[in-house]
Amino acid sequence: MMMLEQLVTSFIATAAFGLIFNVPKRTLLHCGAVGMIGWLIYVSCTQLNMDAIPSTLIAAFVVTVISQLFAKLYKTPIIVFSVSGIIPLVPGGLAYDAMRNVVEDNYDIAVQLAVKAFMISGAIAIGLVFSEVINQIIRKSERKH
Repeated sequence: MMMLEQLVTSFIATAAFGLIFNVPKRTLLHCGAVGMIGWLIYVSCTQLNMDAIPSTLIAAFVVTVISQLFAKLYKTPIIVFSVSGIIPLVPGGLAYDAMRNVVEDNYDIAVQLAVKAFMISGAIAIGLVFSEVINQIIRKSERKH
């Protein structure tokens, strides 16, 4: 039941961010689906005792692959789906906790949390770029044949 709640929440959060980001109205449900699938991958990986950083990397990679497919299918720029889709993966709560610990003079904990938030953010970026690189390689090989 908790997984269903998380999926619904991630769908709504992603679609709501799409509204803020002014995505075309016809793509809101698709944006929500991309974010929900990304969150499902992330949660599934963490339930398999994988650390948050590789879980985020895998989820961001999947988000970008799905975004590329939707971009082709709906003839929309990929950024519409990928930016909305990564929103559930962004470590905002972790960054908040890091800053709260700085204010409370708990610097040891703050540095640990900040480094983890930074590494998760890096995993998101690497996942997005890695997927795009693979897509470009596939496109080049298709053109040659």
